[in-house]
Amino acid sequence: MTTNEDLIGRSELDDLEAILSVSNSDVDEVVHTVVDNAEAIFTWDYEKGARPALNRLYEKAKRSQWNGATDLPWDTDVDQEAVVLANAATTLGGLAAGIDEQVIARSAFASWGPQEWVRMGVESQNWTLSQFMHGEQGALLCTAKIVETVPWVDAKYYASTQVMDEARHVEVFAKYLDDKLSGHYPINAHLKLLLDDIVNDSRWDMTYLGMQIMVEGLALAAFGFIHQITTEPLLKQLLRYVMSDEARHVAFGVLSLKEYYAGLSDAELRERQEFAFEAAVRMRDRFLQQEVWDRMGLDVKQVLPLVMASPQRQMFQSMLFSKIVPNCKKLGLLDANGGWLRARFTELGVIGFEDNADTGEEYAMFQLAEGKSAG
Repeated sequence: MTTNEDLIGRSELDDLEAILSVSNSDVDEVVHTVVDNAEAIFTWDYEKGARPALNRLYEKAKRSQWNGATDLPWDTDVDQEAVVLANAATTLGGLAAGIDEQVIARSAFASWGPQEWVRMGVESQNWTLSQFMHGEQGALLCTAKIVETVPWVDAKYYASTQVMDEARHVEVFAKYLDDKLSGHYPINAHLKLLLDDIVNDSRWDMTYLGMQIMVEGLALAAFGFIHQITTEPLLKQLLRYVMSDEARHVAFGVLSLKEYYAGLSDAELRERQEFAFEAAVRMRDRFLQQEVWDRMGLDVKQVLPLVMASPQRQMFQSMLFSKIVPNCKKLGLLDANGGWLRARFTELGVIGFEDNADTGEEYAMFQLAEGKSAG
């Protein structure tokens, strides 16, 4: 029987020592190479619309293209410290991010004043948007791979529009980081491992599952949370545009894999369940932001348990799975093989999202109006 040790390299999900042992050993590299084992598939069946749901998605995608250079108000002034203060005041439990005052008094945070907490908020924003940027490049590569490897022409047509979407997303996050914020972070080690695994796998449906369902599903939830709380108008509009694309991307995965997974054996479905669980854990681990605490000069092993105990942090960590769990249910992955993935998601504390609307049904609510208005 496959164990947590086999899948994620540790038996306990919250083993902090094991989580922090995963590190990015080459933060200065400019080019990172991963072996792509997939075969490029031509199809001579050019019948457009054989899969009507994918065809509708493709037509919507063609109408919904936007220009990251001209459709966003880049002349907006961004006061990053003011944004940190405003966000903390609304939903994050104050500058201390919901950490109990008595706990702070007995910890490395005891010497911190408002200046340090604001700096931490600035670094956290830099880190968060840097990881989104890196993840969008992963999506760019994976979607180009889907164009090559998926056997259906309707899926190839749609995936080609997503390649353009992902290039645009990398562009706008990089521009926002360069022009409006105060620094980049290298890719987080857990995210890097996950992206490497997705690119390396030879099976076209694993590219869909890893990127369209897991990575993009988490990103859609995270973008929605940040869009809701941020007071910064440029970022709010940028995220609204990106979310309108991401919802289509996740729906693309749901619509494609539902048909394919209906014909898989129990053994094949178990492999997909295990991959989804491994991806979920890696994405949860990367949101610990250990690089931020290290840059702030703190002992990461000492402060992370305090941060992880914050109710606001626990709510955010859980909310990230609000799109992933119902989409896995729609694909039949939750309850295949005696509910193996259901048990794992219960262990992660996220099974409560299973009855949320899946993105194959709800993506239209994210779409921009044809006039490209966003808010």
